[in-house]
Amino acid sequence: MPKRVLTGTVVSDKTDKTVVVLVERKVKHPVYGKIMRLSKKYHAHDETNTFKEGEIVRIEECAPVSKLKTWRVLAKGDAEAAPASAEAYTA
Repeated sequence: MPKRVLTGTVVSDKTDKTVVVLVERKVKHPVYGKIMRLSKKYHAHDETNTFKEGEIVRIEECAPVSKLKTWRVLAKGDAEAAPASAEAYTA
């Protein structure tokens, strides 16, 4: 089974070797048909502490590294793949 790869924005890099990545997706409401934006935060392993807050990154599923971390950062992502409204969550 292939590993999932998601694109999101780093909202926190305060912990050692860990970044928190906000991933947003758009889904259609089953009854009303309105397009809604849903978001979720993932803790991802960043071995070298290279990624900083506000950067767009790609994360991949991996074996559990700790209690919360089951994702690792692959590389910087492209800006058009991630939504621009993630800055509202960094405040």
